[in-house]
Amino acid sequence: MNLFVETFLFLGTLVYSYLEAFVKLFVPVRRKSVSGELVLITGAGHGVGRATALEFAKRQSRLVLWDINKHGVEETAAECKSLGATVEAFVVDCSKREEIYSTAEKVKKEIGDVTILVNNAGVITAADLLSTQDHQIERMFEVNILAHMWTTRAFLPAMMNNNYGHIVTVASAAGHFVTSFMVAYCSSKFAAVGFHKALTEELSTLGKDGIKTTCLCPVFINTGFVKNPSTRLGKILEIEEVVEALMEGIVTNQKMVFVPSNQSVALLLERQVFPERALNVLKKMTDVKFDAVIGQRSTQ
Repeated sequence: MNLFVETFLFLGTLVYSYLEAFVKLFVPVRRKSVSGELVLITGAGHGVGRATALEFAKRQSRLVLWDINKHGVEETAAECKSLGATVEAFVVDCSKREEIYSTAEKVKKEIGDVTILVNNAGVITAADLLSTQDHQIERMFEVNILAHMWTTRAFLPAMMNNNYGHIVTVASAAGHFVTSFMVAYCSSKFAAVGFHKALTEELSTLGKDGIKTTCLCPVFINTGFVKNPSTRLGKILEIEEVVEALMEGIVTNQKMVFVPSNQSVALLLERQVFPERALNVLKKMTDVKFDAVIGQRSTQ
């Protein structure tokens, strides 16, 4: 096929895509059922992971919960069971590849093939780069992105064989926008967003359109991970509203979920509209603050 024909087909596809998007504004979104799906959630012992598990339990999914905290993951499991869900809980350190692989094998052998994988486990250290310890940087990358690779490599083969499944990446707005005193964290979350996009592209290239992907990118959430966060942009997000947006994204097969949704507009402005000087002024206006370690001292 010559370049002229390919260009013509591209333009036709572009016009069709815009028309399709316009029509969808007026057509009710189709939602899929997750009843009976085997859902594995990492970092399920607290926060977003726990709330997500409870939402899947309400929707009659079968649950496999992972967390490094034994008490936390067992507490989540008990709450999910009280809602009538079938639940198995495992203590897993998601910074350790072999522990992920061995537990994944146990899940596949004893429970079955995971059909929805929620890579939620995450860690953060708020400090300037020179005050962040080597082991803290390593752990952020091990948990925030490498664990996503290992879990996906463990559970994707069955999804590929069946051309069916859903892989959820819990990233952050910090995977699109940078902030001072979170260099390592932002880097790991940019990697997580890149992982989601590259995996989505690869599955499409391989013709595995039955395997869906969703990436969650919220701003600051009131989970206690970051101390005393504040911003002029509005209130700090509550866990419930983030998980509500995540579940909506999953059941409607959205590829990227921003919370709040206006972050997608901000991303467009940053990358396509505003010059760098204006962006620097805008960032100062947002006045994002949180407790951090700078030069080995605590500051806000």
